[in-house]
Amino acid sequence: MLLEHAKLLYALQSSGEIIGRKKFQKMIYIAKKLSFPYQEKFQFHFYGPYSEELTLQLEELVNMGFVEEVKEKKNGYYQYRYTLTESGHEFVQMFKQKVYKPHLDECLNSMNDQSARFLELVSTILYFEELTKEEVYEKIAQVKGSQNYSKDEIEEAFKYIAALKEFLD
Repeated sequence: MLLEHAKLLYALQSSGEIIGRKKFQKMIYIAKKLSFPYQEKFQFHFYGPYSEELTLQLEELVNMGFVEEVKEKKNGYYQYRYTLTESGHEFVQMFKQKVYKPHLDECLNSMNDQSARFLELVSTILYFEELTKEEVYEKIAQVKGSQNYSKDEIEEAFKYIAALKEFLD
C-alpha cells in the first residue's frame, strides 16, 4: 500500500504541479497503459477511464499531509491544484529506488503539458485500443459526442500516443 502511494507521489513530484482531478486521473491511466507499474483499477466513466481507487488514494495523501490540494473557483466550477508538501518529498525519497522508472519523468511531464480535454481523448483511445482505428473513431463519436472532438484532434491523439510510446523504446 505505501509503495502505491509513493508511486503517486513520485508522479506528482515529477510533474511539479497537476491542475485538475481529471488530469491526474488521465495521466496515471495513460502511464499505466504505457506499462508503467501503476496498480489502480479503472473503468469507463463520464470523462473516460476513471479509478475510484485513485481518487481515494489521492484523498488519503492529502489527509496524511503529503499532498497539498488547493480548491479554486473557476468559471462556475471548482478546479483542484495538487503539489507535493515537504513531507511528501521526504516520503518519496524513502521509496525512490522502487518508484523510479526510466522515461517515466519524460512521459509525465509531456502529459502534464497537455490539456485535460486532450488527455481525456488520449485515455479514451487507449481504453479502446483493442478496436480497429475506424472502430475507435465510431466509439469516440458514441461515448464522447458531447465533446465534439474533430477528426484532426483524434489524429493528433493517435500521434501523441505513438510519441509517448517512443519514450519506451
